[in-house]
Amino acid sequence: MGIKRYKPITPGLRDKTGLTFEELTTNTPCKLLTKGKKKISGRMKTGRISIRRRGGGHKKKYRIIDFKRNKFGIKAKVATIEYDPNRSANIALLHYIDGEKRYIIAPNNLKVGSFIISNEKAKIAVGNAMKLVNIPVGTIVHNIELEPGKGAQIARSAGASVQISGFEKNKAILKMPSGEMRYINCECMATIGQVGNLDYQKITIGKAGRTRWLGKRPKVRGVAMNPHDHPHGGGEGKTSGGRHPVSPWGMPTKGFKTRNPKKPSGNFIIRRRKK
Repeated sequence: MGIKRYKPITPGLRDKTGLTFEELTTNTPCKLLTKGKKKISGRMKTGRISIRRRGGGHKKKYRIIDFKRNKFGIKAKVATIEYDPNRSANIALLHYIDGEKRYIIAPNNLKVGSFIISNEKAKIAVGNAMKLVNIPVGTIVHNIELEPGKGAQIARSAGASVQISGFEKNKAILKMPSGEMRYINCECMATIGQVGNLDYQKITIGKAGRTRWLGKRPKVRGVAMNPHDHPHGGGEGKTSGGRHPVSPWGMPTKGFKTRNPKKPSGNFIIRRRKK
């Protein structure tokens, strides 16, 4: 998918770029696989903001994605490649030979009309899904489960990919997009190939309003606030805070370890992304 540059006839279009969407084959989603999406704007059920700087945004319909790929042994034909407003990657509509339809994350180089399958042992081809234990070392995969049967949680965004580096007992050794090396249970499912829409990272937003369409609100620096609102606030003239960087609630934000010692995920990490 290519990048297009807009003619700078207004200030907001001066540096704006966007995708050409030539890979997409339809503009209308499958109605059976969509549902309404309620706007919560970063608020919890009591109405209080739990995630800051979220709100507004264009109205969207949620596309129901098959992250488990648990329809084993049945071939599916790729019917369409579609845009999904809820994620950076494109999605593919599958027509299974038994009549069922499902959406999946569209991998790179997946073509309309090709057949894919999900099975414990399948051909190493783009779009096929199988358990990690049956995938050769060195293969590029995406849509990886952290726990067997839970559904994919790793490498789902545009351009993401993970390489299988080896196996040890009942664990697969994976190299993450961040450079981290970690163990994953061999019984977890993964999909062959790299997530498509590789040019997504090259987009230049161009204007603040386009960010608001995505539901992202402005961010104010702590040093620009009053002392009542942030520990970095206040002071005569421009100041840089006068202390080590902290969150609005006083939690250190650089180098402070926040992992729960009672749930040691470090047992599965071989090499961290930060050396």
